[in-house]
Amino acid sequence: MSDVSPFIAALPKAELHMHLEGSLEPETLLALAARNGMRLPYADAAALRGAYRFRGLQSFLELYYLGLTVLQTGDDFYAMTEAYLSRAAHDNVRHAEVFVAPQAHLRRGVPIATVIDPILAAFDAARTAHGMTGGLIAVIQRQFDESDALGMIVALKPWRDRILGLGLGGPEIGHPPSKFRRAFAQARGEYGWHTCAHAGEEGSADYVREALEIIEVDRIDHGVHCDADPGLVRELAARRTPLTVCPCSNVMLRVFPDMGAHNIRKLHEAGLCITVNSDDPSYFGGYINANFAAIQKSLALSDDALWQMARNSFTGAFMSDALRERYLAELDHRRPSLPL
Repeated sequence: MSDVSPFIAALPKAELHMHLEGSLEPETLLALAARNGMRLPYADAAALRGAYRFRGLQSFLELYYLGLTVLQTGDDFYAMTEAYLSRAAHDNVRHAEVFVAPQAHLRRGVPIATVIDPILAAFDAARTAHGMTGGLIAVIQRQFDESDALGMIVALKPWRDRILGLGLGGPEIGHPPSKFRRAFAQARGEYGWHTCAHAGEEGSADYVREALEIIEVDRIDHGVHCDADPGLVRELAARRTPLTVCPCSNVMLRVFPDMGAHNIRKLHEAGLCITVNSDDPSYFGGYINANFAAIQKSLALSDDALWQMARNSFTGAFMSDALRERYLAELDHRRPSLPL
């Protein structure tokens, strides 16, 4: 992307909010459909891209859930993960924590090992090929009941030591974080997982507060509607709770009418721990560097502000202290010169 500055391109980053199933490019999606004998209602990649005009979160999810049905075999899950990690390495992502939605695949009859083992194998390969670290966050689909989520967590027990954490995604409205308090308690207490939750994208600031205080997450995914509650903003800033903000996604899903109206700069200047991420990059028109470039162009964010957001991505990552220190030392060499 021509708008990506040399500074952004060279900036080491961690990506903390990216749905693997949302990284399937139209060409790959259609190729997998053909390989697996499936027919989709799109003649070609251009026709599929033409459907990326979303009215909001639900209209996106309808296409997203259709798209993930092309994933049938272990080779499909490996290819999807390998393609994203290679593309992220191109954007100088040094560490990636990615979401996958096991319920969406289990409910289609895909065995859990067919989903998890190839994804983990692709991460192992990316460490060798690109020097990347990272891992997998299993996401609850909040439109289903908590018993379904608890069943998913049980199914993932054989991989408990290789999965980074538990997340919460899907349509927010009518499905508050408190609906899943037992699932998150089990993930933390029995499995020792980190936790995060989508809140305050489609939902209100109340959903952010529930995620923080009732299911006690380590990170808030999106969280941009927190600004309706000044007390919550102050609490998030005091706690240094990371918000994994996805600017291009927010505009594509009409959370904000355009990038100039986005509140990421306002939240950053209020002292919140803001990170920049791509969400579902195939659908929303930009991988992580494009998101950095978009907010800099539209909101006049300085290189130093972008550097701080990149730093936040490492401080907010689910990684060891030793690995964090290594990446922060690498990042320090890229800090822009400050005015005298």
